[in-house]
Amino acid sequence: MDSHSDEAGGTQRHFSRLIDWSEPWLAPWRGPGEPIAADALAGGDLPAALNAVALAPRRFVPQAELPEGVAYEAHIFATGAVPTREGQHDFFNALCWMRFPVTKLLLNRLQAQAIEAAGGVGTRRGPLRDALTLFDENAALLQAPEPIWQALLARDWSRLFVELRPLWAQSTLLLFGHALTEKLVAPYKSITAHVLKLPVPLDLPTDLLPGTGQGGANVAGMVHPWDDWLAGQLTPEWLATKPYTPLPVLGTPGWWPANEDPTFYADVQVFRPPRTAG
Repeated sequence: MDSHSDEAGGTQRHFSRLIDWSEPWLAPWRGPGEPIAADALAGGDLPAALNAVALAPRRFVPQAELPEGVAYEAHIFATGAVPTREGQHDFFNALCWMRFPVTKLLLNRLQAQAIEAAGGVGTRRGPLRDALTLFDENAALLQAPEPIWQALLARDWSRLFVELRPLWAQSTLLLFGHALTEKLVAPYKSITAHVLKLPVPLDLPTDLLPGTGQGGANVAGMVHPWDDWLAGQLTPEWLATKPYTPLPVLGTPGWWPANEDPTFYADVQVFRPPRTAG
């Protein structure tokens, strides 16, 4: 029994053992993620495993290096060091730094500037920092034909997932938020993403990195083809409006066997109807 195995005394399983890289929502993250997770398991040091591949514009340091009383985002902006805990949450965050470096740098800069402008973290984030945090933790991006978007924004779930099901073959849903991805390590029906209300242009390639789990990609090859486009769209003023729409992600065709039955979408506790005025 190795040092990372379960024991009668109840040592916690290493986070990497819980990740099923064959799940479709992990395809964008598998290329860098699978070998890094294996290295972290072998060495017991997630920041070291992340830094070894040198695929992010920032370095990763143990959480203990975040000084007491210093805001996390402000520390990253000032030092270029990302405090990182052992576990899935910070692991998926690091993968996002590798695949969406321009966007992550922008989000960090906007957070740090907002913190400085407010004179510190304070007791309330305010609308911009709320929206930035929501994006970083729970956002999803959608590239899809117009009818898919119309049904999504109308929360017409039957049309979106049943009537328009064939159109999902022309669509790509990418989970950007690292807390969202972490939840899906142990999937449950009600997991809901905040989809950015900004259609990804259909002429952008879906991805250039095969989700093979094989290492060796260089920095240029690791960057997702949507990164520059996305960073160019995210202005503070627009983000402060919280431009998101909900999507229960396990309704995505091909992502969950149970959704092959149309009655899957009849659960109004998950696939909620649009709010009515008044």
